[in-house]
Amino acid sequence: MKRILIVDDEINIGLLLSKFLTRNGFSVNTATSGVSAQDYLSKDQYDLVLCDYRLEDTDGKEMLIKIKENYPQTGVIIITGYSDIKLAVELIKLGAYDYITKPLYPDEILNTINKAIDTQIALNDTTAEGARSEVQKTKTSKPVYNQVENFVAGQSQASKELLKQIQLVAPTSYSVILTGESGTGKESVAKAIHLNSPRRDNPFVAMDCGSLTKELAGSEFFGHEKGSFTGALNTKIGHFEMANGGTLFLDEVGNLSYDLQAALLRTVQERKIKRIGSTKEIDLDVRIIVATNENLATAIQRGRFREDLYHRFNEFSINLPPLSMRGKDIMIFAKTFLDFANEELGRNVMGFSKDVEECFLSYNWPGNVRELKNVVRRATLLTESDEIQLKALPLEISTDAKVTAIENTIHRNHEKSRDLKNAASEAEYEAILKVLREVNFNKTKAAKILNIDRKTLYNKMKAINLDT
Repeated sequence: MKRILIVDDEINIGLLLSKFLTRNGFSVNTATSGVSAQDYLSKDQYDLVLCDYRLEDTDGKEMLIKIKENYPQTGVIIITGYSDIKLAVELIKLGAYDYITKPLYPDEILNTINKAIDTQIALNDTTAEGARSEVQKTKTSKPVYNQVENFVAGQSQASKELLKQIQLVAPTSYSVILTGESGTGKESVAKAIHLNSPRRDNPFVAMDCGSLTKELAGSEFFGHEKGSFTGALNTKIGHFEMANGGTLFLDEVGNLSYDLQAALLRTVQERKIKRIGSTKEIDLDVRIIVATNENLATAIQRGRFREDLYHRFNEFSINLPPLSMRGKDIMIFAKTFLDFANEELGRNVMGFSKDVEECFLSYNWPGNVRELKNVVRRATLLTESDEIQLKALPLEISTDAKVTAIENTIHRNHEKSRDLKNAASEAEYEAILKVLREVNFNKTKAAKILNIDRKTLYNKMKAINLDT
């Protein structure tokens, strides 16, 4: 259950919000001052703070700064009774997710809260925040790849090549295209690039282009002004503006409409945006990383993706290998995900049985890293002993692994049989050649010495490529 702290010195508003959010599945506490809010925050971890801008002992800006300094894993939405665009931009740059004005409309605020929590998870998951804190403490550029959830710097050749490419491009400002099958961990690689770049202390904002509707896409990218269209009840900051100074990750970029691609091209070229309904240009300093599991070159040929936009994005490209190509890295991933699952579920499962390891290594993992993570989480939940056993795995995985193991055994036996046959042929070749040399290649004499007839000798010579 997500936890929300409401900070408002108007008791009635706090009470109404608390009842509404509790009915919608949130755990809610209410504070009427900055001091009491800090007391709540020091005792419990909150996913989101809804803070009124004007408080008796402080204001929303000061609260925002303190929260982001001391509790960076917590999202913040500022609520106020008046609209001030300049203040809204300042608060967003200081780390607020959004700035909304009263009166509050239930559907609107619920939607904003859900989006804020989802965005906060993407921006400030526990391991990424730990990496950022470590960077701030040491002021060094030590790699933090393994502190990014789902990113594992494995030992296979494919993993080493992937890490090498990340290390090469991370310090630059290049736009990057990440390609690969669904579930290979493209967002984790994007986070690793961001956290090992000079932008590491600024926002990392992820956006799923596959879930955008045509009507709302422009607003999500560029934001809008209050009253700019029907339903625009408040000013909204778009993802580009949220990511200013940092990195914007666009997942499934191939799903964008052609019209929106044209708007993106202008933004990438000019490094400026205008919110919908505004004439004011906003300067941008954003690194763009995009991901796709489809072939954009083919999409260009079919007229579904702009070639000029593709070349803007494609300053550097990284292809993520499927999990099936990463060999024993599979168990490195599995053990990492087991640690995550133990922490999440409060378990202490120590490892995997030998059967499970063999199953993991023989399964082809069509869902890649995402599938492996889900399998390990599920198995951890079902396991009551120290080791995850085969019975805790989904039936399709254990069955597929058994079939693969049988096929591998048949293949190995076939190879062994072929090798023995080749070895026998080689030995026979040497024996027949030796006899032929002794009798100056007289086949009649050779057949007599080998105790076989001439026809059999001819056939054997042909079979072992000794036909003279």
